[in-house]
Amino acid sequence: MAFSIWPPTKRTREAVMNRLIETLSSPSILSKRYGLLTQEEASTTARFIEEQAFSIASNTIKKDEDGFDVLQVYSKEISKRMLETVKSRALSYSTLPHNASATAAAGDDDEIANKKKDKDSVSSEEISSITS
Repeated sequence: MAFSIWPPTKRTREAVMNRLIETLSSPSILSKRYGLLTQEEASTTARFIEEQAFSIASNTIKKDEDGFDVLQVYSKEISKRMLETVKSRALSYSTLPHNASATAAAGDDDEIANKKKDKDSVSSEEISSITS
């Protein structure tokens, strides 16, 4: 009997998406730096990120592999894409004219300034705390 952890079950993939939604739409280290997504935005984004990560990971599997390496690719792709998404979103909000909609979208004035200053400086510890 062979043991394989890839592909993950539908239930596992849904749990990953739910965790992504929670991470993207709840206060955290990530949201302090890049802002929160609405529940709807987070849901759409989480589904897109998970599907892309699953596709990439599935294409890396080798015959007779137990799936651990593929699972690692899947996890790294999710983390990478989540960070790219929030950075991109924060950057697009920080380039908007300074008006009420930009402030409402990104938080208060200090948050906008911090996003510009810190947009590329997320530590691996912060990523680990978000994705675990």
